[in-house]
Amino acid sequence: MPGTFEPLPGGGAAVALDDVEISIIRSLAVQLLELIGPGPAEDAPDDPLAELFAEGPSEPPADPVLKRLFPDAYSDPEQPAAARDAEEQRAYSAEFRRYTENDLRAGKRDNALTVVRTLDALSSDAAGEGGAVLKLSVAESQQWLSALNDLRLAIGSRLEITDEDDTDLLYRLPDDDPRKPMVMAYLWLGGLQETLVGTLMP
Repeated sequence: MPGTFEPLPGGGAAVALDDVEISIIRSLAVQLLELIGPGPAEDAPDDPLAELFAEGPSEPPADPVLKRLFPDAYSDPEQPAAARDAEEQRAYSAEFRRYTENDLRAGKRDNALTVVRTLDALSSDAAGEGGAVLKLSVAESQQWLSALNDLRLAIGSRLEITDEDDTDLLYRLPDDDPRKPMVMAYLWLGGLQETLVGTLMP
């Protein structure tokens, strides 16, 4: 089971992780949380209805990673600008973003927090043992799957990966390339994600 998720009897998934792997995934999840930022309720804790009625941003994020995690809903990069009403699409995208991005951010934040919390529980349970087996419920497995996807999107954005050809080039990077550690993390997380998908399929 090292490095691959396997199904648990009755549902859920398990994977053996060593201390380094635990540290890497936790660090990446924390960085993702910092990038996504706090929710509206954290900004206004005295108003329980603030998050319910808060409108999100109407403009796409400036950071390329956030732009990848929260893309415009009505843009088609494959379609030439001259062949569409770009102004109308921007208006539709802004309206959609205003009413959906807060919920999307909250969902991604919850998923990343689940990763951190399950790893923290694992670390305390396996202190000094050099790693342990992470066991996830069905719900936690689904949150992990979403979080792994977000982490790969974030790393892929930093590596400027846009299609499968870019991924093929990553395998041929020399060891002294400064992108190599990020590439290794990207490929490793992809393997974890693939095996986790397999455990959740009926």
